[in-house]
Amino acid sequence: MKTATPATARAINDRLVLDLLLERGPLTAPQLRELTGLSRPTVSDLIERLRDGGLIEVAGECGENRRGPNARLFGIVAGRAHVAGVDVRRTAVNVTVADVTGRTVGSAVRDLPGSGGTPGLSALIGSAVAEAAAGRALDTVVLGAPGLVDPRHGDLVAPNDVPGWEPGLLQEVRRDLGVPVTMENEVNLAAVTEHRTGAATGRDDFVLLWLDDGLGSALVLDGRVRRGASGGAGEIGILRTAGGSLCDLVVADVLRDLGRDDAAGRIAACAFALVAILDPGLVILGGSIGREGGDDLAELVEGRLRDLSPAPTEVRASTVEGNAVLQGAVLTALDLARDRVFS
Repeated sequence: MKTATPATARAINDRLVLDLLLERGPLTAPQLRELTGLSRPTVSDLIERLRDGGLIEVAGECGENRRGPNARLFGIVAGRAHVAGVDVRRTAVNVTVADVTGRTVGSAVRDLPGSGGTPGLSALIGSAVAEAAAGRALDTVVLGAPGLVDPRHGDLVAPNDVPGWEPGLLQEVRRDLGVPVTMENEVNLAAVTEHRTGAATGRDDFVLLWLDDGLGSALVLDGRVRRGASGGAGEIGILRTAGGSLCDLVVADVLRDLGRDDAAGRIAACAFALVAILDPGLVILGGSIGREGGDDLAELVEGRLRDLSPAPTEVRASTVEGNAVLQGAVLTALDLARDRVFS
């Protein structure tokens, strides 16, 4: 077994402290020693190194009566990096910009589509990002969109139905923005949010069933979003039954016209297609139907699913407030930026 080099050990300790400051906010040197188990000289050197690198700064003093170096609070330099999350849907483009601590510093919305004379989709995305950034340089951008995103090259496998979306759009957005841009399926991003801050917090295995103007799902196994070889993992809307495609049977407008019991039965049938193969133990109902139905619908679906599958499966309604796709894009962008900046 190889022994870590001093440089590797320093990098590991630096990231440990930076993650603690992100999680807990400003901390003193004694608090960092207590939380990390590192020695006084190691923490002192680490603090000096991170301050020289522009990653942390003195953020005040603790509330104790004593003064001096041990009373100083150290926090992340919030403006060290900024990221943008972009949600491109069929009706609008939504953008949120956050600093490296995750604090939102700007947002913008552009409606889709417009009448004649509307700028191209790339230009519209660029203008929304520029408005939200308000002159701040961006470290990375994550763009969420409907469709299969091939994990090998990061682009759509086939065009989606977003107005103005054309082949080569991702490359055009990258050229226009001049920063790294990563694209991800929008339901996968919603699952990231659900896992970090929503109904799946603390669970490493779950399925997010997205019930909206279309049907989709995201698979999280062992704490990771699973995309499949071509990005098609979880695309159950294309499955067909005697009554038509699953997507046609559980689209939001159709479900709203059904009685609650009938709607729960259809949703359970969709969930069963995933539960029977994956046995995730937890299904989250997201999208507009999942939010509107809440705990009552989730309970009904869980009961129907119990009749279909011997595998015990809990069903919960999404608890994410606001735009889950956009929040997931920001969280993913923050992960990418922190890995670059903090390393």
